[in-house]
Amino acid sequence: MTAAPATPLRPRRAALAMLSAMAIVGLIDTTVVDIAKVMSVWQFFILRTALAAPLIVAIAWVWGARLRPERWSAVALRSMLIAAAMAFYFGALGFVPFAQALAGLFTAPIFVLLISAFVQGRAIGPVRIVAVAIGFAGVLLVLQPGDEGLHPAALVPMLGGLLYASGSVITRTLCDGEGTLSMLLGMFLAQALFGVVGLALTGGGDDFITRGWTWDIHSVGHWIVVQAVFSLVGVGLIIWAYQHGEASHVTVFEYTVLVFGPLVAWVAYGQALGPLGLLGIACIICAGTLIALRSRA
Repeated sequence: MTAAPATPLRPRRAALAMLSAMAIVGLIDTTVVDIAKVMSVWQFFILRTALAAPLIVAIAWVWGARLRPERWSAVALRSMLIAAAMAFYFGALGFVPFAQALAGLFTAPIFVLLISAFVQGRAIGPVRIVAVAIGFAGVLLVLQPGDEGLHPAALVPMLGGLLYASGSVITRTLCDGEGTLSMLLGMFLAQALFGVVGLALTGGGDDFITRGWTWDIHSVGHWIVVQAVFSLVGVGLIIWAYQHGEASHVTVFEYTVLVFGPLVAWVAYGQALGPLGLLGIACIICAGTLIALRSRA
């Protein structure tokens, strides 16, 4: 098989793409708070893909872009990892405040560093070890475990962070040269697959995880459309940014969602963070930035 051509690096455009993506994600992901009251995360995945996939195909047709991957196995692996990460992240939004779910998801750089040290055997140095400690402390400040410890649902987004980290690394390595629309379509189709399997394995409950299929979605139908259209734009920008920028550089700008997201959640739903929560987010941003800059060095 002929190797796909390397994607040229465009650091400034990649940074702008990531900033734009995080503003979009921080705005639309808060709508899941309302969606979670009506349907399951599995139905949400299926409906969103049903709307987004035809849009991707239409865009590819207009632009003359190729949807067929160069490396099927690499794109499939990336798609499944990111879809699984989103299942953990979105599923948690039905049970924990938005800022807590985001904090858990953004343990991803910490996991990347730990994988580098313990799986790949790379030296990480004292600065990044301190950064891991700061990041972990920040997560605890946001989650604020009580006398009974952490609620299990608060730990779920951290599993998403592990999977998201793996998918982000694969985007720049195994999927270098793949089309943005190709990987975008793969991710949405993988989420739909998760949705079908999730509905088959659950159902009969009355929460975001265990609900069966419902047709009474008129109250949140407009949010599904918003999710389909703007998540397509946002995730597309994320993929483009990781393809055209060094992961260590792009990741720094990805942390702006920890500002956009909680701000929107506070304005729209009154989910205000206390001083400790704000300090925790600052710690997570600091840790991620330190890790990214030291990795870049």
